[in-house]
Amino acid sequence: MEINIAKHTNFLYVDDNDKSRLVMQLLMEKAMDAQFLTIFEDSADFMERVTALSPPPDVALLDINVQPHDGFEMLEMLRKNPQLNHTKIIAVTASVTNEEIEKLRDCGFDGGIGKPLRVTTFPSLINQILNGETVWHVV
Repeated sequence: MEINIAKHTNFLYVDDNDKSRLVMQLLMEKAMDAQFLTIFEDSADFMERVTALSPPPDVALLDINVQPHDGFEMLEMLRKNPQLNHTKIIAVTASVTNEEIEKLRDCGFDGGIGKPLRVTTFPSLINQILNGETVWHVV
């Protein structure tokens, strides 16, 4: 019997767009049966809110263009916290130029997923990430 890894994984999603948050919630809960999804609608007091999560996130999906801290700043904050060393940090972005992707890689993201998120590909991308694979799906 195959175990649904996503069902037992703690996810964090940060995005200031209500439609994107709704799409993520539907994908995670309906298509992937994820039980533990926390959604932040902005990045205010980001680290205070992240460190208050119990248990901490296994996967953080960060929109790049969020305020007041963008995805790069949130990545840096997460990387500086030793309790979050295990967290996979994935960029979620509509900006998919080659230069942007290189910047995401160089800054230390564990992967990237382009918007719009699609039910046909998103679950398998998350499963690849949970299996330890690096995913750069930005088409």
